[in-house]
Formats: sequence, C-alpha cells, structure tokens
Amino acid sequence: MILECRNLNKSFVNKKAVIDFNIKLQKGKIYGLLGENGSGKTTWMKIIAGLSKPTSGDIIFKGHTWNYHDKGEIAYMSTEAFFYDFMTVESVGHYYEDFFEDFDREKYRKLLNRVGLDENLKVKNLSSGMNAKLKIVATLSRNASLYLLDEPLNGIDYKAREEIVSIILEEAVDHNCFVISTHLIDEMESFIDEAIFVKNGEILLQTESENERRKSGKSIRDIYMEIM
Repeated sequence: MILECRNLNKSFVNKKAVIDFNIKLQKGKIYGLLGENGSGKTTWMKIIAGLSKPTSGDIIFKGHTWNYHDKGEIAYMSTEAFFYDFMTVESVGHYYEDFFEDFDREKYRKLLNRVGLDENLKVKNLSSGMNAKLKIVATLSRNASLYLLDEPLNGIDYKAREEIVSIILEEAVDHNCFVISTHLIDEMESFIDEAIFVKNGEILLQTESENERRKSGKSIRDIYMEIM
C-alpha cells in the first residue's frame, strides 16, 4: 500500500469539498479519479500533495502518517498554468531541478524531444496545447513514488493525447503509482487499473476495471453514466 485515506474531510466556509474519503492506493497501478468539475477531485489531490490541509481524517503514506517530508515523493500536476512568462522551456527544467531532488534532467530533455517541444521556446509564446505538454513532461521527469495528474489531457489534440498516454504507461512501473483525474472517460477506459467515482465531494465507488467488466459486463463509461 502506497497511500491510504481514512475518513478524510475538507470543509471550506460554505462547502464540504471532501466528505469521508476512504481510499487505498497500491504501487504498480494507475487509478482514474472520475467525476465532474467541482466534485472534489482537485481538492483531494491538493491535500495529498501538501498544498491544502484536511479538516479531519488520516493520511497514511508508505505505512506512516503523512508528513511534510513526504511531499518530496509526490509529484502533483495542477490544472492551472504554473510557469512564468519570462521562462524558456529550458529554464523550466532548471526551475524543477532546483526544487525537486528527484528531477531527472536527461529524462526531461528526452521527453521534450518526444513531444516536439524546443528548449528555446518561451513560455509566453506557447499555445495551450504546448503548455499542457510542458506541464506533463516536467511532472513526469521526476522520479516520484506517487504521481497526481489533474486533467492532464485537457487542451491536447487527439494525436498528442495518444503520445502522452503512451509516456504515462511507460513511466508507470511496479514501484510507483499514478492517479489521473479526468472527465474524459473514453480516453481512460483502456489503460486504468481501477476507477474511483467521485460526486459532490463523496466517493461513490472504487472498483477494478477488468474485474467489473468480467463480473457485470459493464464498462467504466457504463458505470459512470449510471451512478454519476
């Protein structure tokens, strides 16, 4: 078990964003965190990444209570743009190298080349699709234990999506774990190991994709349409 949440809650002034989340994540698996915008997916990811404090509940990371030092093993990619306009693609790599000990500069260069990004390009001149690819490349260039990717395929054309999914599958190995939040169910169906369905701050179901298909004959999309 790489991560476990026990009765995890997060409340804001006028809203309960995360309600009694009970989640178990294992190494070597890719999880799809599925739900509409505002369902609590991003709030949960920010809590696990150490960017927001839970109101109550417990987080167990690699067998111990989550602490500040665990942030170094968790790679979080947010939906927001988080690079400065004055940066070049190359300096984004230096920025990550300064902040994250597990950042692999050589992997960064290889992945940039693979997705067709020139290191000399300036961030301010990147299209939304190029910016999305840069975020993914920078995040996956870390050798983390847990990757949290918030809507990583947004703004990327279909061909580039296939390439990004291919990279994720190559980076997903026995000693790490991926959680990918999305509302693009059809894109996720073919490669996630387990689906976690979230609605209005609550987990409705966590199920293994293949077992569900064998047991009920239903796809992840079918289940999503039924319960969401």
